[in-house]
Amino acid sequence: MQSPLIVSRLYAIVDAEVLAARGVALADFARDLRAAGVTLLQYRDKNGSPQEVLRAASILRETMSGSGCRLILNDRADLAVLANFDGVHVGQGDLSPADARRVVGPARIVGVSTHTDDQARIADESCADYIAMGPVFATGTKPDAAAVVGLEGVRRARALTRKPLVAIGGITRANARSVIDAGADSIAVISALFDAHESPDQVARDFLARLR
Repeated sequence: MQSPLIVSRLYAIVDAEVLAARGVALADFARDLRAAGVTLLQYRDKNGSPQEVLRAASILRETMSGSGCRLILNDRADLAVLANFDGVHVGQGDLSPADARRVVGPARIVGVSTHTDDQARIADESCADYIAMGPVFATGTKPDAAAVVGLEGVRRARALTRKPLVAIGGITRANARSVIDAGADSIAVISALFDAHESPDQVARDFLARLR
């Protein structure tokens, strides 16, 4: 299934640890992203219990209801179904796209992270609806991040698949356009949504404006 999920150049990732470290409430952050017009959002909580993840998912679903924003849950295909999210995103150490598909069914989105050309080739042959490649640039969000692939890695991934390609890792407003020009359909951002002098609403709007 080729999913038409890439309706926005901006793929916002809401990370529970990042929010907690910055003292930002999930509901407030989600309202900012909604106001900015974000239409693709992933929730990531690597350490929360299933109950905590589902509570957060409920807040996001309620806040984004009626906005047309697609909601993706990181890692947990089973919780994505229980949360009534639109899909799940799996990494190389999680369920395979095929196993995730068996859990979420044919109607939901399945995305997969890749970090090498070989992983991108395998993902292209899988049932994944989109492929994420990265880290494009150095990032401090994931301490165990794979080796930086650079813009050339994005170009190679683009040549390896016709599926929607999401670039992630160290992407900022300053370099975002170069990532799109390298072949990405969308950019995923986490910490770059925060700025000491602007609200997440303003930052997301600026990202969207730069990527049009």
